[in-house]
Amino acid sequence: MVQFGLTLSNRGVVTGASSLDDMVSLARRADADPLWDSIWVGDSILAKPRLDALGLMSALAVVTDRVRIGPACFASTPLRPALLLAYQWASLDFMSNGRSIFAACMGQAAPGGGDMLDEFDAFCVAPESRMARMEEAIEVLRLLTSQDSASYDGEYTQFQDVSIEPRSVQRPVPIWVTSNPAPHLKRNREAGLSRVARLGDGWMTTFQPPGIVEEYMSDIRRYASEAGRELPDDFEVCVYYNINVNDDRQAALDESRRYLEAYYSTQYSDEMLDLWVAMGTAEQCVSDIQRYVDAGATTITLRLVGYDQEAMYERVVNEVLPAFA
Repeated sequence: MVQFGLTLSNRGVVTGASSLDDMVSLARRADADPLWDSIWVGDSILAKPRLDALGLMSALAVVTDRVRIGPACFASTPLRPALLLAYQWASLDFMSNGRSIFAACMGQAAPGGGDMLDEFDAFCVAPESRMARMEEAIEVLRLLTSQDSASYDGEYTQFQDVSIEPRSVQRPVPIWVTSNPAPHLKRNREAGLSRVARLGDGWMTTFQPPGIVEEYMSDIRRYASEAGRELPDDFEVCVYYNINVNDDRQAALDESRRYLEAYYSTQYSDEMLDLWVAMGTAEQCVSDIQRYVDAGATTITLRLVGYDQEAMYERVVNEVLPAFA
C-alpha cells in the first residue's frame, strides 16, 4: 500500500508562503494522523535560501513521535564535508529515535536549481565534482552508521579509526538516492539510475510522468542485477509531488504557478504544472495521484502549493488521502 509524506515549505519563510509556526503545526498534525507516514523539508544553502534543513529536521524530531523525517532532497550533499555530515545525521537519527531517512542529492544547474553555480563557487567546490562527492558522502554515512570504528580513503574524504557518538539508532540509516534524468539523455540516464541501483535503499524522483517512473524502476532493477545486487523487498520508490485542491481547476493552476515560480525563481508552463501538481477537485487530485500508485510508487510526498497551508491541509486529509487508506 502506498504511503504519504508531507513536504513542509522551509523556503516559504523567505518567499512568504509559510511560517515556522505553520510548519511546526502541520508536522504535529501529521504525526497524529496515520494517513501520513513521513514529513519532509527542502534543502539548499545559498542557491535557494531557506531555513537550514538539518536544523529544522532536528527541531521537528523533538516535537513529533511517529512520522519518519527526511529531506526532499538533500541538495547540499556535495557541499557538506562527508565526515561532519555523518556526525550530524547520526545525531538527527538519535534525536528522532531512528526515524530519519537520508535522501542524497547533488543539486542542479538547470532552471529551478537556483544560483547553484554561485553556491558551489562560494563553498570552493567544483560543480563537476558533485557526483563523486555525493557518492562518497553516501558511502561514508552508511559506513559510520554501520560500524563502531571505521576508516575511509576516498578522493575527497579520508579518515582512520573514526567512531561517531552518540550512535544512530538505525544501523545503518536508510539512504535513498535521487535521480531525475531526462529520458532522451542516454548517458545521464544510465549514470543516474545505475547509481541508484548500486547505492540506494530507495529511489526518489520528481517531474517525471508515471510511465517513465515505471520504466526507470525497471532499469534500476536491471542495473542492480547486472551489478550482482538483489534489491530488497522494501526498496522504496518515492515520487516528490505537489498538490492544490480547489473546486476551480483554473484557480488551482494559477495558485500553483504563483507558489512554485516564487519558490524556484523560474517560470512553468501549463504542461509542466500538469505534470508536477495534482490539482483541481478532490476527485481530480485522487486520479492524478493514482497514476503514480499504479506506476509502482511506494511513497508519494505532497507539498501543499497554496498560500493557506492549514486550509489546504484540511482538504488533502479529509478529501484526498482517505481514498488511499
